[in-house]
Amino acid sequence: MNFPENLRYTKDHEWIRLENGNTAIIGITEFAQKELGDIVYVEIETVGKALAAETVFGTVEAVKTVSDLYLPIAGTITEVNPALAGAPELVNSDPYGEGWMIKMTVKDPADLDKLMDAAAYGNIVH
Repeated sequence: MNFPENLRYTKDHEWIRLENGNTAIIGITEFAQKELGDIVYVEIETVGKALAAETVFGTVEAVKTVSDLYLPIAGTITEVNPALAGAPELVNSDPYGEGWMIKMTVKDPADLDKLMDAAAYGNIVH
């Protein structure tokens, strides 16, 4: 499985990538999308909300289950990936690229240091 080195990971199988200082992009890992199966709907209604780390920010619905999405670190959600409304399967086909879920303004970028790197995440899913 693919776990890009430039990302940080959570025990709940989300990834986060910091861009431009305090803006971050978040999605679910390749492992998570494989476990869920074919994703049919992504529901995120928390844009504009400031949330604490590990707070549910939305749900992802697959053919066989619905799963909560947890925010890796504290911040304010600024954008939902508009492509997912018409093509939720992007989460399956490109979880680290076109299948990203949200963008957020990070409260404290140093919080990323508390998350797992690719090697540590790989150890918990193998």
